[in-house]
Amino acid sequence: MLELLAVYARQHHLPGPGLKPKTVRWSIVCEESGRFLDVVEIGDVNQKRNKGQTFDLCPDLSAAEMNAGGTNKSHFLVDTAEVVALYGDGARDEKTQSKHAYFVGLLRNAGGVMPTLAAIARMLDDEKSLTKLRAALQRVGAKPNEKVTFQIGNAYPVESQDWHDWWQQFRGTLAGDSGRNTVCLVTGRQAPALLVHPAIDGLRDVGGSMGPVLVGFDKAAFGSYGLEQSENAPVSESAAYEYRAALNDLIAKHSRKLAGAKVVHWYKDKVEAEDDLLSWLEEPPDVQESNAQQRAKELLDAIRVGKRPSLAGNRYYALTLSGSGGRVMVRDWMEGPFEDLAGRIAEWFDDLTIVHRDGDRNAPDPKFMAVLGATVRDLDDLPPPFVAKMWRVAVRGEPIPRAALARALARFKADIIDKDKTFNHARMGLMRAYFVRRAGEEKDQDMTQGYNWKHPSPAYHSGGTMAVLAKLQQAALGDVGAGVVQRYYAAASATPALVLGRLVRGGQYHLNKLDPGLAHWYEERLGRLSLAIGDNYPQTLSVEGQSLFALGYYQQWVDLRP
Repeated sequence: MLELLAVYARQHHLPGPGLKPKTVRWSIVCEESGRFLDVVEIGDVNQKRNKGQTFDLCPDLSAAEMNAGGTNKSHFLVDTAEVVALYGDGARDEKTQSKHAYFVGLLRNAGGVMPTLAAIARMLDDEKSLTKLRAALQRVGAKPNEKVTFQIGNAYPVESQDWHDWWQQFRGTLAGDSGRNTVCLVTGRQAPALLVHPAIDGLRDVGGSMGPVLVGFDKAAFGSYGLEQSENAPVSESAAYEYRAALNDLIAKHSRKLAGAKVVHWYKDKVEAEDDLLSWLEEPPDVQESNAQQRAKELLDAIRVGKRPSLAGNRYYALTLSGSGGRVMVRDWMEGPFEDLAGRIAEWFDDLTIVHRDGDRNAPDPKFMAVLGATVRDLDDLPPPFVAKMWRVAVRGEPIPRAALARALARFKADIIDKDKTFNHARMGLMRAYFVRRAGEEKDQDMTQGYNWKHPSPAYHSGGTMAVLAKLQQAALGDVGAGVVQRYYAAASATPALVLGRLVRGGQYHLNKLDPGLAHWYEERLGRLSLAIGDNYPQTLSVEGQSLFALGYYQQWVDLRP
């Protein structure tokens, strides 16, 4: 996994050690002589909440480098307005002043390769210039914790390549980041092991702290054989920064939050947006021309007959992440041929297909989160391990967990007694998928999208009987408030033999209220269901049996609509 992330970083020319993308809100405009001119907001200034402009290759010190030598350090070229200009209430703090002095010192030292930086350092050392700078920051409404950088004419020094070699040489003078020489687990080459790995960004909303690490050994109990910190899983500095850059890029640009986790995915070779199968799980294509299931099958057929050779040898990679304080939690890792993925995505949508509640078509392909949301009252109730498991189910074609069926059934029961609630297509599709995805002989090949009169399960047809009885009462009496469903569904779905026989006998009174033709039609349908059930209604039903009852109820109800 780490090797593939490193490859991704190299393919996309992402920053290596000592470099990192940073978003800056304010530009301090100066002349080449260093004379201060103004403070300008950069980025999308028309946005109400302008975050600023992102510079891809900003100098950056790791936590170990920042702590080396016990000196209060700052970053180079980009830092907060408080540090750069001693701006805000914290400017009087001794620590802030020490960071400011360090920032100016870095500019002065870098002046050997970029003379304009030495001129800017002189400006920041001049109290009159600093006073003007702070007044300008206040005038434009800058906050002390917002990042600033410098601008000379139309150029930003941070975008120049002139300081890069100097910066890497300077970083080499900071001790405390490298361990003994060993074999890097990512590259297979001899290199000093990085003791403290760089932090991963973008996981604060899924449990991560300010800077969680993917590889870390901060407790003695985690080590062995006298190895220190990350020597226990040796990775070179360049490889560590490559995988960090790749993860940060994927989380920022190609991730989707799923409950308490984030899923990132990418491909070995470039895939156009319209062929990105994993994005279809999150947002199925529009159904004007064809649904996601049909499009996945068409793409699969095109690969197999040689019409899409660029996709035939491609591979997918999917990573599920969350945070736990200072650590990155890898909840799942999947990879495989693109062709296999196309088949799994087609199966996922095929298995979830269910007849629409209106009865005249199949329901549209559901979003992945709609399927998961069908199992809980609120999306915030989804536990991250369950989300990660269901993502694997969809991508790898695994059976639906029984826990998912039980959750969906509980929500179905809660909704069905509420007369104002409509049937949830994603929930019914998930319940159907449980049965059609079961392994081996348990796979239910008779569970079709609509009602199947030839289905062998008495529980299924018992649910169908309940639907006919509910429709019969409605036809005979109209709206009676708490009807047969609200009063008896829970008991009938758990113990059909105790309830359904009595309800069928009571239905004879409703038949007497209908005109003879309609009464005969209902009698005929109830008789057909009785034949399908067999000699007796089931005594008790398990979770699977109650789910078959629910599917039979829904599909029969829909079958009665036309």
